[in-house]
Amino acid sequence: MADLSRITLDVEVCHGKPCVRHMRWPVEVVLDLVGSGMTMDEIIADHPELEREDIVACLHYARLLLSGEPVRHVA
Repeated sequence: MADLSRITLDVEVCHGKPCVRHMRWPVEVVLDLVGSGMTMDEIIADHPELEREDIVACLHYARLLLSGEPVRHVA
């Protein structure tokens, strides 16, 4: 299971959008990269500050939101 603690919410970062580990990497941007056809290895090569677990957490977070399941452990 993905580590949702990697997804953070902070009004001081990206207007409070869900981001990766308090960085200015909104979940939606990571999803856009995946959606454009980039592999995890390509994303990490282009953006070494991201980790494979960050991408997995973004995908899991999006799945939870779409499923209607409660999203927990997001700080």
